[in-house]
Amino acid sequence: MQAKEVGSPASLDLAIGTRIRTRRRQLGMNQSDLAERLGVSFQQVQKYERGANRVAASTLVAAAAALSTSVSWLVGEDSVGAVSDEEEVFRALSRPGALELLRAFNGIPDGRARAALLALTQEMATKADRPA
Repeated sequence: MQAKEVGSPASLDLAIGTRIRTRRRQLGMNQSDLAERLGVSFQQVQKYERGANRVAASTLVAAAAALSTSVSWLVGEDSVGAVSDEEEVFRALSRPGALELLRAFNGIPDGRARAALLALTQEMATKADRPA
């Protein structure tokens, strides 16, 4: 299987899908709700979000309206053709549980508790990278 090049149409499809998923989740909207607003099946929304299917221009405009954002934001017009730090953030936030984890983290009032949680997660990530 050949790797997708940065800036290729496939990577743009993935970036758009990631932004759609992230924004939908920020709004607390499920795939079925978005699908209904777009006039497609929830399975089609899944394919858009994974970058498996391209989003037609008319659907992109409808998605932007349904997600209360702009088409230019969904396509990441400032970073088209390059993987930016912002794109990395959106990819990270699109992982299952990431947005919920961030919301919970932000809800911890004690700075020392947040620092301890951060240290724990960093240690867990470091151990996951080491061979057993």
